Amino acid sequence: MAKIKIKQVRSRINCPIDQKRTLDALGLRKLNRVVEHEENPAILGMIEKVKHLVSVER
Repeated sequence: MAKIKIKQVRSRINCPIDQKRTLDALGLRKLNRVVEHEENPAILGMIEKVKHLVSVER
């Protein structure tokens, strides 16, 4: 599978708790942090849930 880079570009302040949990599960705890994950359906589903807070590079 391909690797994808995920960067948090917007603040988690005033986001629902489930979106905060999703960011934590992706490994994004601070603004402008970049993490790398395998591209699989579970990760893509998490990205879809917080797509307004992150940017994705393939």
